Amino acid sequence: MKTDYEEMLKRARSQLPSGSLKHKRFEIPRPRCHVVGMRTVFRNYKETCDVLNRDAHHLLKFLSREMATAGTTDKSRVVFQGKFSYDTFERLLKRYVDEFVTCPVCKSPDTKIVREKRLCFLICEACGARSSARSV
Repeated sequence: MKTDYEEMLKRARSQLPSGSLKHKRFEIPRPRCHVVGMRTVFRNYKETCDVLNRDAHHLLKFLSREMATAGTTDKSRVVFQGKFSYDTFERLLKRYVDEFVTCPVCKSPDTKIVREKRLCFLICEACGARSSARSV
């Protein structure tokens, strides 16, 4: 009886995606921003998008709407109209990660956003869960 259980457990583990068995720490890079006149420059924007595995335009759209201002990309940085503190960017990035990056089922950051017709779905590559996500 015990060998049947171990055999079934091995078979189940072999069918899991390879990324679900790895335990790595997901860490959001600290936003490096500074104010120049009436503009705020988010210097490590491209690096942040790469770590989050998200399209730069999607994150820019989210940040612009939440701060109610215009933002323009310039190589690896973004320039926002208005003065914003470091805490604002940190808080908004945490909200973005909670809403658009982490899986609501397994809490894994290995997800992707898929748009079907007018709906957006967050698909987890670790557990295979598919949940709806609001449009930005």
